[in-house]
Amino acid sequence: MKRKIITIDENKCNGCGLCAGACHEGAIGMVDGKARLLRDDYCDGLGDCLPACPTGAITFEEREAAAYDALAVEAHKIAKAGREAQAKPFVCPGSQSKSLHHSSSAPEETAASGPVPSQLRQWPVQIKLAPVNAPYFNNADLLIAADCTAYAYGDFHSRFMKNKVTLVGCPKLDDIDYSEKLTDIIKNNDIKSVTVVRMEVPCCGGMEFAVKKALQDSGKFIPWHVVVISTEGDILSE
Repeated sequence: MKRKIITIDENKCNGCGLCAGACHEGAIGMVDGKARLLRDDYCDGLGDCLPACPTGAITFEEREAAAYDALAVEAHKIAKAGREAQAKPFVCPGSQSKSLHHSSSAPEETAASGPVPSQLRQWPVQIKLAPVNAPYFNNADLLIAADCTAYAYGDFHSRFMKNKVTLVGCPKLDDIDYSEKLTDIIKNNDIKSVTVVRMEVPCCGGMEFAVKKALQDSGKFIPWHVVVISTEGDILSE
């Protein structure tokens, strides 16, 4: 039969995986770092994945395709859930939520004179591990950073993390839709501001997109801005 179905331009795909997370039918999978339509009969043609793609790699086309098969989709989702359950690791004790308190009277030591104090104010820092209703989110300035930024920018702690609650993640490597978790955090807490720090590489656009969507979906008006770091460790824009 001829019907409307998605098509993915692999040349535009940055491998962020946001489309796969947005597809409720599981029609999109990540193969060799690129998004792929797994089977025609998994795609319902409604296009929930389109707004999730930060590069515009997904569009509609009308062509000969197998009809959408709801039963096949359910079987696919059940099988996927089973595989994920078998592969699920034990819960790491290091994911336990806690606040960190650094002495404000600690000397501002340099690398030459001694250890530089950490500016981390809470644990965990991974977006997918952070509890939505943690007390440290109340009245917080929130920093949402791509993993690589802390390694690329040498003065990351004092320049970006100081006096902020920090959450980190990688939109390319983490199999999760950050926007849903971030929406819950913003909606359920009194967040004062949001700073996004991302790398210049295209896949990092997924982080910026997720935060923007979370702010929109939360229904709150919160000041936010984006800082872009180069792979050489320079601030390209803020």
